[in-house]
Amino acid sequence: MADKISGANLHDRRDFLKKTALAATAGITASSFISSSGCSAAQSASAGSYRLTETNKVILFQGDSITDWGRTRSKENTPNDQQALGSGYALLAAAALLDEYANIRPTIYNRGISANKVFQLAERWDKDCIDLKPGLLSILVGVNDFWHTLNAGYKGTLETYQNDYRALLERTKKALPTVTLVICEPFVLKYGSVNQQWFPAFDGYRAAAKKIAAEFKTTFVPFQSAFDEAVKNAPPQYWAIDGVHPTVAGTHLMAKAWLKTVFGIKT
Repeated sequence: MADKISGANLHDRRDFLKKTALAATAGITASSFISSSGCSAAQSASAGSYRLTETNKVILFQGDSITDWGRTRSKENTPNDQQALGSGYALLAAAALLDEYANIRPTIYNRGISANKVFQLAERWDKDCIDLKPGLLSILVGVNDFWHTLNAGYKGTLETYQNDYRALLERTKKALPTVTLVICEPFVLKYGSVNQQWFPAFDGYRAAAKKIAAEFKTTFVPFQSAFDEAVKNAPPQYWAIDGVHPTVAGTHLMAKAWLKTVFGIKT
């Protein structure tokens, strides 16, 4: 989880996530990302979207539990491994890319860690980012930077989040000058753990992520917009377990939004 789960609950959640991953990947393969015209993902990508080549084929997903989503730590150094990729949007996005770019053989890692805030990403950044030399780096972080001020005694502010995020990206660009950055929008749905206490403060974190993406001229994945549209068709609990962590449907929605935004895949 973005917020920590302990003991038996963590074991049960990891078991649930691994089981749902098998179901998800069995029924939601790269064919789910074929356009209505019948073109493949790579063929239907819009002009100017990211393309994998032999020189930029290392992809890294970073963030908190929404990215982590039950991944097996002991296998984290094994790229493209289902257990190492977890049970979330990173797995589904990776599955589509590994299919579409089989001739290139992408190298895809997930190094999200549950409960992380930006400063905690920074503490492990050399090992979990720089050393992997990604060509494409996707980051989803921010919900804990706010949530933990409500439930975990964290004293960080919106300014802390912005300053830490900018410093992390500057450090990344200095070490990896050719990396393509993807900033994902932190999101919530009004259900479960998410109540009126979150607003309007949390909206500032979403806006900050978008602003930082513009400053660094990176791709910005508008996850909140995707979920806001989705709740017109089904209630929040259909898309998120607790308002923060996506269900299987929410996970697929995220993967679609990510693939469309980063690679121009039209579904």
